[in-house]
Amino acid sequence: METKRFTSDTLSQAATALKEGQLVAFPTETVYGLGANALDETAVKQVFQVKGRPSDNPLIVHVTGLEQVRDYVSEMHPLTQAVVDAYWPGPLTIILPIKEGAFSSVVTGGLKTVAFRMPDHPLTLALIKAAGVPIVGPSANLSGTPSPTTADHVLHDFTNKIAGVLDGGATKIGVESTVIDLSDATSTPVILRPGAITGEMLSDTTHMNITNEPVALKGTEAPKAPGMKYKHYSPQTKVIMVDSHDFDQLSAYLNEKEIRAGIIAGPTAAAKVRMEAGAIFMYQNDTVEAATKGLFSGLRALDECQADLDVIFVETKEEHGLGYAYMNRLKKAADQQKFTNN
Repeated sequence: METKRFTSDTLSQAATALKEGQLVAFPTETVYGLGANALDETAVKQVFQVKGRPSDNPLIVHVTGLEQVRDYVSEMHPLTQAVVDAYWPGPLTIILPIKEGAFSSVVTGGLKTVAFRMPDHPLTLALIKAAGVPIVGPSANLSGTPSPTTADHVLHDFTNKIAGVLDGGATKIGVESTVIDLSDATSTPVILRPGAITGEMLSDTTHMNITNEPVALKGTEAPKAPGMKYKHYSPQTKVIMVDSHDFDQLSAYLNEKEIRAGIIAGPTAAAKVRMEAGAIFMYQNDTVEAATKGLFSGLRALDECQADLDVIFVETKEEHGLGYAYMNRLKKAADQQKFTNN
């Protein structure tokens, strides 16, 4: 199968491919998604097969607005309109109860709820409208690996495996959307996955205390949202977290042990590293916004470089605001491992 690079000029071809049951990756403001017609069970099954995604990991359904969502849900949380008015289109996914039979269990992961999102990208909104159907869109990467933030990342993973990718340039945010559970109209909403829309922002909007901390699964409980259960965002090279103030110690450690390391950090921390062998991926600046935007690109770049690295060290950020989302992804990529020179 030839995988095409669609553009705004050939968007109608991408929409036709989706309507015919093929897979087309698309850009959003967060990461690229792997799209399929959400109402076509056979097409959705291909998403799981191509990604190597566990079957109980539910999918996010991308729509053009709340009116499209109303066709499928059985009940609206009283805060739904306020949340959507504030953050759609944007990096916020809402989970709602659906009408029986509205979507295949392949989409829902066997649950009675579905996650919906209206992405903030004109090409993708035009694609959904042209296709005439809602589109599932998990991140367009092999399951467990760093999410794609460019069309080239998608092509690296899926050339000759999908119909094409709609190229919308590099994503603006760099990590997946916030997921908030609105499935119980009588309960306070909870965040299931942190993202650019923070708990503080949602608390201001809803006038309720919504914590940034994502809900942890209990035992064999099925995940209501992506990113809750399985190991995610990991390159093949081992990843270890490093606090900003420990980069001097890290530099000495690397030279003492003669480790071929990759470094992902802002300019201040990266400037402290002196090593004989390895590679550095530097964020544009020291802000958490730059770190969040560059994390997945950095992991991919160093994992695929020719330096034959032993390990990748990544700078941590404080866990508040957007830092919750950044650290959520980094902790998963590093499997919670952190540098200590003891």
